[in-house]
Amino acid sequence: MTKIGLRNLWFQLHKWIGLILAVLIIPISITGAALVWHDPILEWMHPERHHATSAPVLPLTAYVDSARAALGEGERLSRIELRKGEPVVVMASKPSRGRPQRTTFYLDPATAQLIARENSSQGVFQVMHVLHGSLMIPGVGRTIVGWIGVAMLLSSISGLWLWWPTVGSWVRGLRWRRHRNLDTNLHHMMGFWIALPLFVLSLTGVWISFPQVFAGFDGGAPKGPSPMMLMMRAKPLETTATPLDQVVEHARAAAPGEVRSVMWPTDMKPEWTVQIAAKGPPATVTVSDKDGSAQLAPAPAGPQGQTIARTMRQIHDGQGLPFVWQLIVFLGGLIPAILAITGIIMWWRARGWRGQLAERKRAKALA
Repeated sequence: MTKIGLRNLWFQLHKWIGLILAVLIIPISITGAALVWHDPILEWMHPERHHATSAPVLPLTAYVDSARAALGEGERLSRIELRKGEPVVVMASKPSRGRPQRTTFYLDPATAQLIARENSSQGVFQVMHVLHGSLMIPGVGRTIVGWIGVAMLLSSISGLWLWWPTVGSWVRGLRWRRHRNLDTNLHHMMGFWIALPLFVLSLTGVWISFPQVFAGFDGGAPKGPSPMMLMMRAKPLETTATPLDQVVEHARAAAPGEVRSVMWPTDMKPEWTVQIAAKGPPATVTVSDKDGSAQLAPAPAGPQGQTIARTMRQIHDGQGLPFVWQLIVFLGGLIPAILAITGIIMWWRARGWRGQLAERKRAKALA
């Protein structure tokens, strides 16, 4: 294939990816850009959920009882967290056939009174999360988003190829006025600067959408549902054999320190998981719900149990990374939407131009 033929092939691939998938790329991109600032925006909107004037002073059972009194029908307690400088957080989940419904209760550390209640299926950001991750399509939505990520990988590669000047140095491609139309210049310039970040975001998005495909990269882990997916499907036990106060007592006997969180036993894992702030690294203690026996869990491999899958998600979300990368992730979500719109405008203009050219040729043939 000649160089011109190869370039035309890349052009057709790039054009039809943009045209066919634009209606899906735009909402995925815009919601991804907005979700980068999820935490700071929520903290600004609901400061009472993120700041407390006192540390937890009551027994854990007091906070649990307060949250239990506010449970809705079918909801089961699943976790309690004690965060420094923040309200006590108690989580509950409601088993369902689809995505589990989760409720978060924010409690006053000094009085255990309910401050706020948040449901995972409500609120603007919750809708954005579902739209970004599965296009709000039950079952196959996550797979569809994954294949859109594959298409975006090809689009970023083909776009960089098409940006590269056919004559002269690559520096010529950095010129602003490569075309007389503003939208075309925007498409060329923005497409170049976002190509590499978009490739990274698309790759990490594909990794997140197809965890089974990449499971072997995490230390040869077997293919199958990820631990996170299994944890989401697990149902907290409605009635436990070991009371919470005894669980805490057994856990602190195994690892002295302050309790930071307690996770309820489930139908898949009938044991409590207690996180304790010890003198050294944080300790994890598992407590059997059947007999209350406690066992100190081994320290996770690597830095705080970091895996490739978690790293990919962190890169994709920008959470916990420097502000510069968060800004790049934000632009990596915003600019593809602009590229989709400018690409449609360019195609529509070219379509009109080709129609006018065909008319002129017909008129000339008839003359």
